[in-house]
Amino acid sequence: MLYRIAADGLVLFHLLFILFVLFGGLLALRWRPLIWLHLPAATWGVLVEVLHLTCPLTRWENLMRHAAGQTEYAGGFIEHYIWPIIYPAGLTPQIQLALGSVVLAVNLLVYGRLIRRWQRRRAARIPF
Repeated sequence: MLYRIAADGLVLFHLLFILFVLFGGLLALRWRPLIWLHLPAATWGVLVEVLHLTCPLTRWENLMRHAAGQTEYAGGFIEHYIWPIIYPAGLTPQIQLALGSVVLAVNLLVYGRLIRRWQRRRAARIPF
């Protein structure tokens, strides 16, 4: 029972991590120290999608499910939980590249805005 709860907790944590990868840059616009957590998370998210890496959270969840006597699932978290909700078809490498590109583009836009904001504030403080 505890292993099943742990596996379900990992699923929730995994989902929250994915949401943080996607939207954490927006939080960093408000709370700047969050940048130091978000940049590595966003980098990892892009690398997992572009290089087709297996996230360790998926492996840990599978280990917990196996210990609970449940069947493990093949593929990654997105393929198993998120993709079936959004699209009925399977996840292809091309779509994974597109998803990674979306994550990268969103974060480049957010951090570009943050950098411009910093430059404006710095220019306003420096007397000529």
